[in-house]
Amino acid sequence: MKIKLSIALLLLSATTFAQQVKLAATPPMGWMSWNIMSENPNEKDIKEMVDAMVSTGMVKAGYKYIFLDDCWQGGRDNQNNIIADPKKFPSGIKALAGYIHSKGMKMGIYSDAAPLTCAGYTASLNFEEQDAKTFASWDIDYLKYDYCNAPEDVATAKQRYGKMAKALRNSGRDITLGICEWGPREAWNWGAEVGGQSWRTTFDIRDKWNDTDGKGGVGIYNVIDKNAGLASFSGPGHWNDGDMLNVGLKGVKGPSGAFGANGCTDAEYQSQMSMWCMLNSPLYASSDIRTMNETTKRILLNEEVIALNQDSLGKQGERKIKNDTWDVFVRPLANGDFAVAILNKAATTQNAKVAFSDLGLSDKYEIRDLWQHKVVGKGNKWAGKVSAHETKVFRLKKA
Repeated sequence: MKIKLSIALLLLSATTFAQQVKLAATPPMGWMSWNIMSENPNEKDIKEMVDAMVSTGMVKAGYKYIFLDDCWQGGRDNQNNIIADPKKFPSGIKALAGYIHSKGMKMGIYSDAAPLTCAGYTASLNFEEQDAKTFASWDIDYLKYDYCNAPEDVATAKQRYGKMAKALRNSGRDITLGICEWGPREAWNWGAEVGGQSWRTTFDIRDKWNDTDGKGGVGIYNVIDKNAGLASFSGPGHWNDGDMLNVGLKGVKGPSGAFGANGCTDAEYQSQMSMWCMLNSPLYASSDIRTMNETTKRILLNEEVIALNQDSLGKQGERKIKNDTWDVFVRPLANGDFAVAILNKAATTQNAKVAFSDLGLSDKYEIRDLWQHKVVGKGNKWAGKVSAHETKVFRLKKA
């Protein structure tokens, strides 16, 4: 009897894992409404963003999702079905999802594991099954599930996220679950177990490089440093989520400007893109795609760097060198190549000298710079200048 039970549990575990991989075989990519639209997401602007995602080449580059964040809700109807704000979304969410799907994209939506969301709107606690079925009936593809107004303990978080994950599985539609408890309960330890496909590792990211000014708030490097230690929890179907890409925000007013955040340099934005790809974070653009400049396009649309993030092996980069000036990461790729990222943490340009043997790479390689889009050398080492907070990214192919 025990043997039969063990086999049944193993089969169930294998089935659950296969489902998770199916839902997020590679990190999800898309655009999220929060930083630009904040408490006023609406049908008109979302449709304009969808059109811009197509016309700018974002969809072609792999950004398939439109994520509708908080503040879309209009309460519940007389059957307790969650509904959209009719002024913000006069055609309804199902019609909006249809528009998004017609453009070759997918739709994500937001809720919270409590009675109210972070912004005080209707959430899903005790309505998990009903809301999951509603989301499925609207043809939703992804749920970002937040944790504002919820208890601080781990056990409750696991129970609430597990309940929603089960409800999504029973909804009749494949819906990816993004766990958004921000890291205090260390969801990387249990997120996959309860049915999540990704989990936030820090509090909300702000449009700043690092929290060194005493004003608080999470910056780009804070996330890099946190996720660098979580490589063992990342892989197909389960990803460490570093939160939204700041690329192109340039100090715009709104949520990203909290805690004194007033924008980053282009080198810092490029580093964020580089390291989110090296560390397998989901890629959620959050600036206004309708008006992005050429530098923002260049960063967000770098298909050689995106290819690292979407590599089928799904192996997160590991930090091999960490000192006051440098972080150096290595990740293996599905075709046998390696990606190497060299991050200058200093506030001034530095001269780098990296022997690949110090990274555990003993062969000689063709060295391709993924930001210059060209081969820059062959051998077993690289030397060159790296500007303040810049990240050099190389693809090494055995020579």
